[in-house]
Amino acid sequence: MISRSATRSAFCLRLTRRLTPPHPRLDAERAVAEAGDTMKAHRHAPLGALRIVRAIEMRQLLPALSVFLLMGCGSDSAAPTGPPTVTAVSPAIGPLAGGTSVTITGSNFIDVTTVTIGGGALGNRAVVSPGQITGVTSAAASLGAKDVVVSAAHGTGTCAGCFTYYPNTAARVVAGGLSTCALRSTGSAYCWGALSTGDNVTPVAVPGGLTFVTLAAGEGGHTCGLTSAGDAYCWGNDNWGQLGQGSSFGGGSATPVAVSGGLRFRAIVAGGVHTCGLTDAGAAYCWGYNGYGQLGNGLPSNANPRPVPVSGGLTFSTLAAGGQHTCGLTTTGAAYCWGYNQFGQVGDGFTGDRATPVAVAGGLTFVALTAGGVHSCGLASAGTAYCWGDNGYGELGNGDPTGPEQCYSGCSTRPVIVSGGLIFSAIVGSADHTCGLTGAGAAYCWGDNHQGQLGNGSATSSSIPVAVSGDLSFSAIALGGTHINVAAAGSHTCGLTTNSGLYCWGNNRSGQLGDGSTTNRSTPVAVSGWAP
Repeated sequence: MISRSATRSAFCLRLTRRLTPPHPRLDAERAVAEAGDTMKAHRHAPLGALRIVRAIEMRQLLPALSVFLLMGCGSDSAAPTGPPTVTAVSPAIGPLAGGTSVTITGSNFIDVTTVTIGGGALGNRAVVSPGQITGVTSAAASLGAKDVVVSAAHGTGTCAGCFTYYPNTAARVVAGGLSTCALRSTGSAYCWGALSTGDNVTPVAVPGGLTFVTLAAGEGGHTCGLTSAGDAYCWGNDNWGQLGQGSSFGGGSATPVAVSGGLRFRAIVAGGVHTCGLTDAGAAYCWGYNGYGQLGNGLPSNANPRPVPVSGGLTFSTLAAGGQHTCGLTTTGAAYCWGYNQFGQVGDGFTGDRATPVAVAGGLTFVALTAGGVHSCGLASAGTAYCWGDNGYGELGNGDPTGPEQCYSGCSTRPVIVSGGLIFSAIVGSADHTCGLTGAGAAYCWGDNHQGQLGNGSATSSSIPVAVSGDLSFSAIALGGTHINVAAAGSHTCGLTTNSGLYCWGNNRSGQLGDGSTTNRSTPVAVSGWAP
């Protein structure tokens, strides 16, 4: 992008050059001589005389016209005194993922053709004046000092090593259907994969300038974040009101929009095409698609684009949102679920949909809860994992994908223990697979593995936990995947390491692994631009 003043400057400069030749006197005298030759050759005295008059007029007119143009165009149309020079960049550092707004100062920024930092084109480029250029850095492939290069029609200027890329450090990672997002320690959010603006195979900054303390990513292509004040914002697809804009839905937004209603939340979760928030008082509110009762307000409907309270008067300590169902954990550790239940994912011993919360059968108490595509899992206080719902790919982890019950495939309408005797500190479910994290930071996954989402180097599904390859130590893990778009079905997994590294594996058709490719990976690969 070039500013209006810079465009005017360049235009006036070119026009003045055309109308003011280097030697106007010589050009006029040359025209007189040519007119005389015409008179001799063609013996048309009147025509030759007319050309002489016009030549004399040109000799008198061009200098005056040039002065007029310079007065009208202003002093910024002066010809450059040499090639561009780049003297400084502010700020002089930025994250490897790009997204830093910079101001480049120097001279002779006229007829600028390209501006690069470390070889990457400056985004949103604007030539403010012959001495100033603004723009946004693009993602870099490597760390360290980079050259800033301004190229113009009259030469190139370089400021060697004037901008330094530093590594991104992730504070949190979340995974959606075909996308992944991470928070930096500063609270700025980055996403990659299938985004509203198209597929991105490396992280890009979320526009809008907001900072968040937590994020949630939905299966259907939307993401939400909470600010430090508890205000909720969502962006992405809004086909069923999952952004919570209140009055309308369907358009979607690439930029975070405030969730209507003025509520403040301490936690937020995103499901297939619905979203839920938890207030400081432990009250749950949900919005978006409600065809199966997943909003929990007792009134199944197509959609509700504004937060509605979950019925029952329960006080929750945590929430989990699955493909088309929702679960909550009370302050006493009792688990409740509601919504779509054809595979027993609500866990009450039956398969009928529930429009209000019902207790999970078995009398177990949990300290953590997760909801996958059509299954759910919980962690008991001792770290033992239990799962219920669909088991078609072994995502319940009980060693038998054909049971213990039959829904449309193997399933369980009540919790069953995960095999292997492992003790977990965290558990996360996705479309068709589940992963757990031990206290030592080791990751284990089970269920569908057609895209390598179990991370053990194979494409063979497993109904028992298998160790993720690479000897990495994780502090957090996130699972993405989708049942909603059958053509794009698949899952991926990401983990935040204890030394702030970010790795992903599994389905990569939209670049959701963030490694710069669209190749599926069956073992962890580093996300481009994120430490270490």
